[in-house]
Amino acid sequence: MSDYKLPANVGKLHFKDLLPVNPNGEENTRIFLSKLNEILTDFVRDTSDRNEKVLHFKFPEDMRASLDLDLADGPVDLQQLLDDCHVTLKNQVKTGHPRFFNQLSCGLDLISMAGEWLTATANTNMFTYEIAPVFILMEYVVLERMRQIIGWKGGDSILAPGGSISNLYAFLAARHKMFPQYKEKGLTSVPGQLVMFTSDQCHYSVKSCASVCGLGTDNCVEVPSDERGRMIPSELERLIVERKSKGHIPFFVNATSGTTVLGAFDPINDIADICEKYNCWLHIDAAWGGGLLLSKKYRHPRFTGVERADSVTWNPHKLMGALLQCSTIHFKDEGLLLSCNQMSADYLFMPDKLYDVSYDTGDKVIQCGRHNDIFKLWLQWRSKGNDGFETLMDHLMGLSEYMVERMKQMPDKFYLCLPEPECVNVSFWYIPTRLRNMPHGPEREQILGKICPILKGRMMQEGTIMVGYQPDDRRPNFFRNIISNGACRKEDVDFLLAEFDRLGHDL
Repeated sequence: MSDYKLPANVGKLHFKDLLPVNPNGEENTRIFLSKLNEILTDFVRDTSDRNEKVLHFKFPEDMRASLDLDLADGPVDLQQLLDDCHVTLKNQVKTGHPRFFNQLSCGLDLISMAGEWLTATANTNMFTYEIAPVFILMEYVVLERMRQIIGWKGGDSILAPGGSISNLYAFLAARHKMFPQYKEKGLTSVPGQLVMFTSDQCHYSVKSCASVCGLGTDNCVEVPSDERGRMIPSELERLIVERKSKGHIPFFVNATSGTTVLGAFDPINDIADICEKYNCWLHIDAAWGGGLLLSKKYRHPRFTGVERADSVTWNPHKLMGALLQCSTIHFKDEGLLLSCNQMSADYLFMPDKLYDVSYDTGDKVIQCGRHNDIFKLWLQWRSKGNDGFETLMDHLMGLSEYMVERMKQMPDKFYLCLPEPECVNVSFWYIPTRLRNMPHGPEREQILGKICPILKGRMMQEGTIMVGYQPDDRRPNFFRNIISNGACRKEDVDFLLAEFDRLGHDL
């Protein structure tokens, strides 16, 4: 039975009794939406309550059995729809909970959420000023501000559906810049095999670009990284020279600012020098670490030289806390997006409109329909200002440093993979009682790696915290803790460490 009961005369109604289908349905609509707002607001309250669990785990078969997901021929009534909303959130992981440390995008910024509510209500597309005038202007202002923060004057930007697609836009623009005839002529316009380069710690989407765009993954060359996960510039140059000796054409280098697992920042200036020397496009994938551009304390040395890049991916839905999805791609050269992607569809992008058609963004992108991802970011930025975002970045980094410090005070229980992480990624093993006197080495790491999924399973069934684990090319499974929720406090870090010990000491 639902805790959110509509009046009997409304609960038995259907969608056709609401606006806009029923012009006389204003009161019914108001009652229905007000009750829905109670459900949403109560979920926000529960998400912020440290006495509430992060999740109530059910195995897929049990979850399926407990839910009515069937789609019938006829409509269900409004009360059932409200019940559906309530049950859905009741079974959802609270990713905004201060003790959810599992993903790069955590937290629940209420102002950004309010912006998303408005966006959904406006329900407009972002391809022309004609139908999204205010949102188009907001996008122009926010993206210009982000380019200024990067360190450019002018340039161009667009919002894309996630960092993977933002990286794809950078690849397409780089190829178009070097071989503008590729757009019409395809492979015949390229006098050899194109090759791209990226760190062996990069996001998988970079290699995906090579696959999707016809290079082939063998021509996405992985450059070795150092023990902290940063690309080794001398290795990049060696591999470029090696490929050039085979007659290949190096054209694109991806530097990562905030790797997914270790949070490493590739040395931009050293890589930029090599790109200039060999005439390669420099793209910086700062999808994860981009928020630190807003912090005077943490921007350098992580982003020193960022203004030398040709393109930058930056996801506000990660460190900055904007609601999913909110990814931006920025270019130093103005006009390149349009030149690369323009198709001049005459039913959308007529040149003789009554306003300046340069505000029509649809011809810059490979999509047609584009979701409005700007309002929630604009509203959030208005609520915080630059100073507020800087405070948030310093808070998140400070908490991560606190966590590292606390772990170093408990070397019998925790072993850090990186003693001094560069971002809010804290990678570590938890050490159960029986292994605390065992010297650390490959043998103990293998045992600890096998413990990770067991401890994560206990964690999920208990529901009090969530922390992810994974292996990498140097280590078996280890935990990767992420603090990107502005609501997180030192008490939550202390709780997490204690909970690891409570759940895992006997493994």
